[in-house]
Amino acid sequence: MGKAHVLVLPYPAQGHVIPLMELSQCLAKEDMRVTFVNTEFCHRRILESMCKEGGHIHESIDLVSIPDGLEPWEDRSDLGKLTEAFVKEMPRNLAALIGEINAKGRDEITCVVSDYWLGWCMEVAERFGVKRVAFVPASVAMAALSMNVQKLVDDGIVDCNGTPMKKQVIELSPSMPGINSMNLPWANIGDFSTQKILFETMKHNINLINLAETVICNTSHELESAALAYVPNFSAIGPLLASNRLGSTAGHLWPPEDSACMDWLDQQPPRSVIYVAFGSFTVFEQTQFQELALGLERTNRSFLWVVRKDTGKFYPEGFEQRVESRGKIVGWAPQQKVLTHRSVSCFVSHCGWNSTMEGVSNAVPFLCWPYFADQFIDESYICDYWRVGLRLDKDESGIIRQEEIMNKVDQLLSDEIGKRRALELQKRALDCVAEGGSSHKNFQDFVDWIKEK
Repeated sequence: MGKAHVLVLPYPAQGHVIPLMELSQCLAKEDMRVTFVNTEFCHRRILESMCKEGGHIHESIDLVSIPDGLEPWEDRSDLGKLTEAFVKEMPRNLAALIGEINAKGRDEITCVVSDYWLGWCMEVAERFGVKRVAFVPASVAMAALSMNVQKLVDDGIVDCNGTPMKKQVIELSPSMPGINSMNLPWANIGDFSTQKILFETMKHNINLINLAETVICNTSHELESAALAYVPNFSAIGPLLASNRLGSTAGHLWPPEDSACMDWLDQQPPRSVIYVAFGSFTVFEQTQFQELALGLERTNRSFLWVVRKDTGKFYPEGFEQRVESRGKIVGWAPQQKVLTHRSVSCFVSHCGWNSTMEGVSNAVPFLCWPYFADQFIDESYICDYWRVGLRLDKDESGIIRQEEIMNKVDQLLSDEIGKRRALELQKRALDCVAEGGSSHKNFQDFVDWIKEK
């Protein structure tokens, strides 16, 4: 038999593709062959992005694709519809791909690493008799919550469709972030039908994920000690960042508009720029968009604001002209590079786990603006447990007003104690992935296990 051959399959979303691609880069450096499987839709976008930004992946990684069950013109942002199609069509498509690879008679698949939220992959892998690994791209606290969805029903906190029955804070452990029942991961996504589909899929997923022989996580003991104690069979190998291996991020679904934002950052004074980015799903209606714009303007500080091309742009009249000398607005940005830049002072973020890990690993303090899914748990880590950021509070109509944005920016950037905490947390997080650190050791143990015959 030749070298170990690992098949990797992420959920088809930016925050899932990037950490699993980073894991793949690390495995390839350990003399393994990796087949990285995307949906056809994501595959095309990644290739376009790599072409435009000059990104590259390790020569031992093959990028391949399989259909996701939707027609080319159908909307992939409809997560309910995508999830239903995915669960129905992808298992047989994945099985066919593995069979095709193995039929070539060399470097057969020896291990499948799938996104934690794609438990059906473990069923397919078991059928082929290969090693089975689930990868948690979110916080371990989020995975722990998902393991308790049936208990939420039994305790009357949610009904059989996942709809919250009463408002209360759910605590799995006194040392883990609590979550408001109204902000459960599936409760703020799309309409009732979508929420029901995602809830049912999560319940079913937990049964399938038990087929995994190993669960690895993009976190560290320094960041989530209590959550890892709650699920002691999970192994922390993060934070997984390209900067840790002195490389560049690959796997972007959104190609950067251009490299001008990095050139612009080079021209700004140290710790002077507010970086504003909300991931690949957040959408603002007109009032909120305009309040954000005016809030940034009223800070009288420089800012780099990512406004995706697929979202509405409702700039207040004259805004772009008034902030032209100190504001840079782009359609997408190379976020890991931005957050490592000396000119960035703080991060206005949706608190996705990737963004959270990137900000923490660069000692950048946060202004938290969660949108859905696990982001409210991450906000609690940032503000309540690590204390390296502040919440942005909504008014009675559910809007975060310009005055709130302006005041919280001033408060965050004047907090010298908070900045020191961010530096201390950065050191602890990076020490984990350095040689001799807990995440580094766990990763090496994982590599050795994969290579065992």
